[in-house]
Formats: sequence, structure tokens, C-alpha cells
Amino acid sequence: DIDHLNLRVQKELVEWLNWLKADIGFDGWRFDFAKGYSADVAKIYIDRSEPSFAVAEIWTSLAYGGDGKPNLNRDQHRQELVNWVDKVGGKGPATTFDFTTKGILNVAVEGELWRLRGTDGKAPGMIGWWPAKAVTFVDNHDTGSTQHMWPFPSDRVMQGYAYILTHPGTPCIFYDHFFDWGLKEEIDRLVSVRTRHGIHNESKLQIIEADADLYLAEIDGKVIVKLGPRYDVGNLIPGGFKVAAHGNDYAVW
Repeated sequence: DIDHLNLRVQKELVEWLNWLKADIGFDGWRFDFAKGYSADVAKIYIDRSEPSFAVAEIWTSLAYGGDGKPNLNRDQHRQELVNWVDKVGGKGPATTFDFTTKGILNVAVEGELWRLRGTDGKAPGMIGWWPAKAVTFVDNHDTGSTQHMWPFPSDRVMQGYAYILTHPGTPCIFYDHFFDWGLKEEIDRLVSVRTRHGIHNESKLQIIEADADLYLAEIDGKVIVKLGPRYDVGNLIPGGFKVAAHGNDYAVW
């Protein structure tokens, strides 16, 4: 165990981080199991090493109801993520992985896409509150891969990417999906759409529909994304939009 309250430990870790920056060329940090030490300690490491980007893993289980599905109110879950960023410094480079969005997406793509519109009409994850500080993802080395601790439905992974790569927040692509699952070309197309239209972590999201079999949203007035098996959505797509990417139960205009 590392005693992060020990001043010598703090000093040596800061020196190591600065060596990684100056000599090796790293410019960002990922704080693993950030619940294992206080945000005040993380703030010391960030303030004294000045990375251009930092992201924390704060993995807390969602609250579930008797039906085994996440409760509709996820405010407490995403509040914990927001609190960490606040304590570390909201004006600095600190962000957190948006585990709230991950948990909701896991269930939503299984025929409950209405979950992707919160009671306030915004996205229900951390991206609905503070998208600039939310790092979205479909799976990572813990949730998917060989550990398989909280995997995304394997046949609907591209719906997850269609969501995070068109929405605000900072999307993170899982190595396994990109290199091992044969999804490189599909993911590349979505990345190209995001880049070409300048979608960014604070882009404006307008949710048009959120039903069991259809989620439709417009981002920055430039991109429209559809998730779900419903195909008769032509009347909801404004004129001038053309399909730029599509796949199993998703499309992007």
C-alpha cells in the first residue's frame, strides 16, 4: 500500500510525474482507483506536475431497483463524479470517467432507449451536467476484455460508439473494440464525423425522441444520431441532412 498522506511519498511521486513529463514525454495522467485516496491528494499531484489532461477512475455501482435495472434517478451517482472534479479544481485539467453514462447505456440499448433522456430533458449521465469534465466510454480493461466485470452488450457495441462519438464529453475508444473486434472502420467513420463537424466536449445536445425503440438527438445543429431498430424516422430528419455513417441499429446524418 502507498501512504499518500506521507509527505515524502507525495514529494517522490511528484518528482516521478515530472520526470515522466520532461524526460519521457507523457502529458496526461490516469488516476486508477481514485476512490482509494482523497481528491485533495490527487489535487497535489495535478497542481505540482501540471499535466495537460488528467482523468480519474471513480467506479461506484449504480443504484438498482427490484427489477435489476438502474433506478431512474442517477443524481447521486453522477454527483460523486462532479464532486471529485470540484475538489481537485474545476478550472484545471481534471476529468472523470463517466461511469453513469456507461451504466445507463448498458441497459438502454437493450430496448429501453427512453433511459437516455433524463427527467430534465438532458443526457442522464455526467455529460448532462458537466460534459467538459466527463470522459465517456463503452468498455475498458476492467468492464470488458478478459475481466468482463460489467460488459456492454456485445452485439450492440456500435450503438454505444454512435452515442459517445456524436455527443458532448470526451469519448474514449477501447483498444479491444478497435483492434481485435474488427470494428476499426465503423469507429473510424464516426470519429471522422465528429472531427469534420467540430463536435467537442461542450457541444450542444438536443434530444428529439427517446422511446423504447428509438433515440434521436441533434448535436450543435450539425449532426443527428439515431439509435434503435425503428427505421421510419424520415419525418424527424430536417432537410439537408445526409447519412454519413450507419450500422446495426444506428445511423448518423
